[in-house]
Amino acid sequence: MTSQLLRKALIAGMAIAALSVAACQKKDATDANANSAATSADTSATNAAAAQNAAATAADAAADANKAAGAASATAPATGSMSTSAPATPPADASAPPKK
Repeated sequence: MTSQLLRKALIAGMAIAALSVAACQKKDATDANANSAATSADTSATNAAAAQNAAATAADAAADANKAAGAASATAPATGSMSTSAPATPPADASAPPKK
């Protein structure tokens, strides 16, 4: 019983001492850190907005390119050099032995 009471008193004393030390610190360092954090947050927000604008511009450019490609393929001529039909005579096989 005595050791539990002593332990609780020590813990309470340490908690009060920690609060006192935290409350009595100089405000200059804390204010400077807060200002630095606010500046950093503002810079990050500005960079995030710029990145979002760049992504939107890239998405618009991709959509425009996609529309242009679709329009080009829709107006492309149907004739071309590629044929889908089989050749009339098969090509000679160079690796086959000559016929006797």
